[in-house]
Amino acid sequence: MTFDDILVNLKKKIYHPIYFLMGEESYFIDQISDYISQHVLTDAEKGFNQHILYGKDTDIDTIITYARRFPMMANHQVIIVREAQNIKKIEELEAYVKNPLNSTILVLNYKYKSLDKRKTFSKLVAQKGVLFESKKIYDNKLPDWIKSYLATRNYSIVPQASALLAEYLGTDLSKVSNELDKLIISLPENTKITPDHIEQNIGISKDYNIFELQNALGTRNVLKSNQIINYFSANPNANPFPRTISSLFQFFMKILTYHFLEDKSQNAVTSALGVHPFFTKDYIAAAKQFPIKKVVEIISTLREFDMKSKGLGNVSSTPGDLQKEMIYRILH
Repeated sequence: MTFDDILVNLKKKIYHPIYFLMGEESYFIDQISDYISQHVLTDAEKGFNQHILYGKDTDIDTIITYARRFPMMANHQVIIVREAQNIKKIEELEAYVKNPLNSTILVLNYKYKSLDKRKTFSKLVAQKGVLFESKKIYDNKLPDWIKSYLATRNYSIVPQASALLAEYLGTDLSKVSNELDKLIISLPENTKITPDHIEQNIGISKDYNIFELQNALGTRNVLKSNQIINYFSANPNANPFPRTISSLFQFFMKILTYHFLEDKSQNAVTSALGVHPFFTKDYIAAAKQFPIKKVVEIISTLREFDMKSKGLGNVSSTPGDLQKEMIYRILH
């Protein structure tokens, strides 16, 4: 069952006796758990029928004791076990899972870890309730996630803006959603969000960012490339050197991949590079500026400067000096 499936069912008041929420991405776990906490019971019912337990302070026997109680003046009782990954021998809950109480909704937040789905306990949880694995989102999927998140709130976003947010906010969905919520508070409903909105409300420059640097390098625009890298050097907190190196490494690796594609049609390139169709033309144009031999040389240069940024082979150069030297070598 997917995240969306679970929320749709919850909104329809289709409940399961057990929700075992596990995995590396805490955002989806928190969303499901919080929805159950906030919507299954009324405020009046919560006093007697909603209980919050913490994995480091509880054990299996205590959880089962709570779970086997009947609700008071309500159809359900809700038990949420936070930090359930700290419970020792979680599989011992199997005795309850085999015969759960239908009036109990037991939610286990098992963050940053996952059960072995091949084992009996996992299969039993999936049979009797909901076994949900919350996986980390891939970098290349984040812009589409941002687009979908905004769409549910009646906002849209241009591809450049979603890519910009994805690059600068990273894949921590709790952080991303928080920034998006702050952004849309200041904008009328149905707004199409652009880089201008992001610059004005979040502070990420629409002109001096990693994508503008990639575009400048991809067209061998020396002046623009140097302007952006000078801006990065003057604003290191917003534009850390390691992130710049990492982004450029991915950019030139995609160009290298393009060179070895047999099918260079736009759809094939988009699929092979794993990029939004809007940006495909930029990689095709950059590949014309950088032949294979030069791309391989640039990738080697980026690795060299990655080591220097960590202090290896670099005695006195500042991060700003290193960035300027790196850009010079990429362009020459």
